[in-house]
Amino acid sequence: MDNHHEAAAAKFLELVRIMARLRSPGGCPWDNEQTHDSLKKYLIEEAYELIDSIDSRDDKALIEECGDVLLQVVFHARIAEEEGRFTILDVLDSICEKLIRRHPHVFGDQTAEDAQDVLRQWEQNKKKEKPERTSILDGVPKSLPPLMQAHQIQERVSRVGFDWREIEEVFMKFEEEWKEFRQARNEEHRQRTEEELGDLFFALVNISRYVDTDPNQALSKTNQKFIRRFRYIEQELQKRNRRLEEATLEEMDALWEEAKRLERKAAGQPEPGKTQ
Repeated sequence: MDNHHEAAAAKFLELVRIMARLRSPGGCPWDNEQTHDSLKKYLIEEAYELIDSIDSRDDKALIEECGDVLLQVVFHARIAEEEGRFTILDVLDSICEKLIRRHPHVFGDQTAEDAQDVLRQWEQNKKKEKPERTSILDGVPKSLPPLMQAHQIQERVSRVGFDWREIEEVFMKFEEEWKEFRQARNEEHRQRTEEELGDLFFALVNISRYVDTDPNQALSKTNQKFIRRFRYIEQELQKRNRRLEEATLEEMDALWEEAKRLERKAAGQPEPGKTQ
């Protein structure tokens, strides 16, 4: 182990000791009140903040958010240790053993031709390790955001051949679901409308998979684009001493289009219908 790894190991031990101190009698009242359940929302928040720091390409923020996620792991392990269930050492043992076991092409005598071959071996090893699972969909987290869950479900069944042969079939399925949604909506059948809308989303996720695009990332980018453009509307109205509530829809639409034109110009994109 080189000096860098030794320093990292020492710092990790320091973090474990800090958490033990925070949870000890006379430590932090808030930390002492926390449970696995109460910490769930913080783990989700920290994970999304870590993703934001990755998207922003901000190394300082990335360092901080990686630390916050690591803290959540140490926090949960400390609570479990106090309850006599397991310790942080068990967590580290588990992940180290899993990584070695799931990478026989690195730590064993197997070979892997490419990344897809690695994934196939990974799934095969998982089946051997978890014989209690009777379905390839066992293990898909129920608490995943729905778009992520749909994508994972589709990925898993596609590995055993339950998939569309080509993207045109996916487009046809989307069009079919769109017609069924419109029909349910026209009939004002609330329960069926919700069901058909869900089918529509599921078909869209399938399209995103076929064009090799993460649906969550695609939607996130659209959300941020909407926020940028709407903030432009707010800022421009403020410059004109106009309150948002006083503006007409036509005024806001015009500013929205202006924001789009400025974005395209900044990106060096031509106006629709024009070529460079």
